Amino acid sequence: MKCYLYLLLYMLPVAVLFAQTPPPAAGQAPEISRVIGEVTAVNAAAHELALKPDSGGPLTVKLTERTLYLRVPPGEKDLKKAARITLDEVGAGDRVLARGRMAEDHSSVEATAIIVMTRADLARKQAADREEWQKRGTAGVVTATNPAGREITITVGAREAARVVTVEAPAGIPFRRYAPDSVKFADAQPSAFEALNIGDHLRVLGDRSADGSRIKAEEIVFGAFRNIAGQVKAVDAAAGEIRITDLETKKPVLIRVKADSTLRRIPEGMAMMIARRRQAAANGGAPPSGQPAQTGPGGAWQGQPSGGGQGGPGGAWQGGQGGAGQRGPRGGMDFQQVLERMPALTLAELKPGDALIISSTKGADPSEATAIVVVAGVEPLFASAAGGPGMSGMGNALNFEIGPQ
Repeated sequence: MKCYLYLLLYMLPVAVLFAQTPPPAAGQAPEISRVIGEVTAVNAAAHELALKPDSGGPLTVKLTERTLYLRVPPGEKDLKKAARITLDEVGAGDRVLARGRMAEDHSSVEATAIIVMTRADLARKQAADREEWQKRGTAGVVTATNPAGREITITVGAREAARVVTVEAPAGIPFRRYAPDSVKFADAQPSAFEALNIGDHLRVLGDRSADGSRIKAEEIVFGAFRNIAGQVKAVDAAAGEIRITDLETKKPVLIRVKADSTLRRIPEGMAMMIARRRQAAANGGAPPSGQPAQTGPGGAWQGQPSGGGQGGPGGAWQGGQGGAGQRGPRGGMDFQQVLERMPALTLAELKPGDALIISSTKGADPSEATAIVVVAGVEPLFASAAGGPGMSGMGNALNFEIGPQ
């Protein structure tokens, strides 16, 4: 789905590769530009590529008989593993780094070399990485840091399912922090241990100890996120905007919905099940009104709030461990898979009075938010809150984790 984040990180090592590419032809201007982007069209007859750069406007890549074409696997840092290809093997959707002379108006670049990571190779790499994060990723909320010992304490899960995990963060491992109002991995910036804050949502890739209390990190992604429970006041589908009243603060919030936002409607039965579990948790674990405990496929749904962790909604329903199609340590289901199976929703379907839970990053202005996920059909959760746990924390009634996609 669109929420799967495009891992620009795969293209970063290509900058290293270009240090090994042949120098410009004799007589060519020495000012050489390097542009990374996605191929949107190939015009073999005109010897041109249409490129959508990662920054800036559309660009035309002009090709000559001297242009060198190389294909490298995603993440590769050594040109020894590059394969020479032809223009015919470059297609729309491929990621390229074009090296050459930029036109004065910055509308085109005459390429001396093109390094290509194909769309198919990137898709396979993304799928493998998602699987790795699902199997070996853990998400939680930062509760303490120990810079001297390079350790991070996170809380995974919540209420009766909460547990404390210590993350060992050796020097040299990559840290990335999400930008305000964006959960795209491409927008995340290299960061450091020192940038962590208490309350940040963190997702870590690494091996867990036998008892699950410690993790040796290989990669960490983190950021500040917010979940908002609200009631629709107005919808502007053309502008991609929803105006809601935050049920916790009672203040208006403008929700911006972008092309990569995920909109889903939760089935009534699932919403009622989560509402019953929420009431049970507020009653010390006892089912409300003498009702039997509800279970999902293969066990109890751990529909408790937990720490998010990259980039777009993802990770385990439990907020911790568990691979695709697996239950977490207490029977929790993988919420990413649950989310994908929910019916899709469009802005045009929303109407004033509808109840929503929205996941977003924390921006500078609390009266505005850019949606990562919008979930409708949550009226049963609001009804249970009115007579039980209250509206405080309703935004966390569903867990939208953030992790590499």
